[in-house]
Amino acid sequence: MNNSVADIRKDYTLKSLSENDVTSNPLSQFSVWWNEAIDSNIDEVNAMTLSTIKQNLSPASRIVLLKDFSENGFTFFTNYQSAKGEQLFENPNAALCFFWKELQRQVRIEGVVERVSAAINDEYFNSRPTGSKLGAWASPQSKVIESREILIQNEENYKKQFGGNIIRPPHWGGYILKPNYIEFWQGRSNRLHDRICYTLENNHWKIERLAP
Repeated sequence: MNNSVADIRKDYTLKSLSENDVTSNPLSQFSVWWNEAIDSNIDEVNAMTLSTIKQNLSPASRIVLLKDFSENGFTFFTNYQSAKGEQLFENPNAALCFFWKELQRQVRIEGVVERVSAAINDEYFNSRPTGSKLGAWASPQSKVIESREILIQNEENYKKQFGGNIIRPPHWGGYILKPNYIEFWQGRSNRLHDRICYTLENNHWKIERLAP
């Protein structure tokens, strides 16, 4: 075993989490933690791991950015023709994970994704910087390309094509993950962490504590 890796450890002592601390609804509890994360000036606070399922049933994970959350779920945007888009088309079950190390907290979310409406897609796309809009056209996301020059040339071609009026690509849009399980993890000393989970059963959220 590589001791230089195995010896890396940190004791968590900032906060605690009990059943009496949390709200009855996990989306409102997420809002509480989200606001505390925002107030803590965490860099890329909306970065989250998105895990999907490949056709061979093996998992795939990558970092994406949360763009909205509400009582309905958690929204992110991507290329529908990307690897994750194709995987979500085949199997809409997915998971999200936030890790806010500054607060020694993690939130795990499991559920089913649905595409959001064209109106929501257009509203968000139109709010993006020009470069990001062009990038959505220029990149055949997840496809093999020969060199970076292909991306640069695609960007130039679309810049000439659209001028200052860049419309949303039909293959680009958002998903909302509607949760059926959310777990809040608070780091504690000696690895005896607090884990409070919510499981959706018959349209009601069941709250339980898990052993760390």
